[in-house]
Amino acid sequence: MKEEGKPSTFNATQNIYGFIQDVRLRRTTGSYKLTSKTLSLLTELVAKEKWNTAEDLLAVIRSQGVILSQALPHDIVIANTIRRVMKIVREEYDSPRVMNVDDAQSILSLHKLVTQGADPERGDYSKPMPGLKNALLDHLSEIETELETTAESISMQAAEHIHSAELIMTIGYSRAVEKFLKKAAETRPIEVVVIECAPDCRGQQLAANLARAKIQTTLISDAAVFAIMSRINKVIIGTHSVLANGGLQAVCGTYSLALSAKHFSVPVVVLAPTYKLAPVHLCNYEQGDFNILGNTEAILPFRSQAARFTKVYNPLFDYVPPELVTLFITNNGTNAPSYIYRLISELYHPDDNQL
Repeated sequence: MKEEGKPSTFNATQNIYGFIQDVRLRRTTGSYKLTSKTLSLLTELVAKEKWNTAEDLLAVIRSQGVILSQALPHDIVIANTIRRVMKIVREEYDSPRVMNVDDAQSILSLHKLVTQGADPERGDYSKPMPGLKNALLDHLSEIETELETTAESISMQAAEHIHSAELIMTIGYSRAVEKFLKKAAETRPIEVVVIECAPDCRGQQLAANLARAKIQTTLISDAAVFAIMSRINKVIIGTHSVLANGGLQAVCGTYSLALSAKHFSVPVVVLAPTYKLAPVHLCNYEQGDFNILGNTEAILPFRSQAARFTKVYNPLFDYVPPELVTLFITNNGTNAPSYIYRLISELYHPDDNQL
């Protein structure tokens, strides 16, 4: 009985490997589900793993995070969640010292902000702290609640950004975009143009869902974007992740869409929950960690004669520079691309940027 109830690293690692297997077999898909599952795994790790100090816990989380990030490098929301939890551990450990500051010193002056890094006790997580586990579990529970209301928080801002009788363009399929447009259509008539995003053509699913919601919807091919852009009032898209400079890792075809929008001075609005903000930069357009090559059967069938002599590539992502983005809508409000660095500094600790 003692062995059965004893928490161990092996059990935690076994759960991690099971999660990796589910993601690779596409049993768990979508940024929200990946983030939610990662957060529940880390919460279980904090609750059941044996650790005495914040330093021990950070080491355990980092070791499991390295396994996840190396096994699933393209699902960047997983690494983001790990960094967020590590920041929470640091904050909860430092919070008692911050709360003990006198009221006269509670307001940070410019001098204090500059000299804050010289505090010898900051960054030392080797001392045990009573009640740290309970405080962490409470904080993680709040993060889980925030995660559950993310989509609703973004869609509630639809009325501020979409006006009556506007013609909206979007690309591919995004749950956030679908909810956002449906929320706007509850109070005003709008018309949506959906780019099908070949060869997967996931835009067809979004167009069908919007049509069932009684929203006037037009489905177009990728080649027709520039021809119709002059009529568009606003481009609203989702994204796979937001990089530290405000650039996007978005579905393939988004870059040409953003270029067309810039040519006709059409604003590009990106719906991005905070868990998609990543403290990483694009170093090389050809790096393997940035893009994924998808199945090319829909482009050139394997059994065709030309397939024997032709190399076919089907990249899943585009990099969209921040200059082509007008506005980000997150669950915490709206921000310009130039402000993304500030949001990232609030979400993650600099020491955790590299797992």
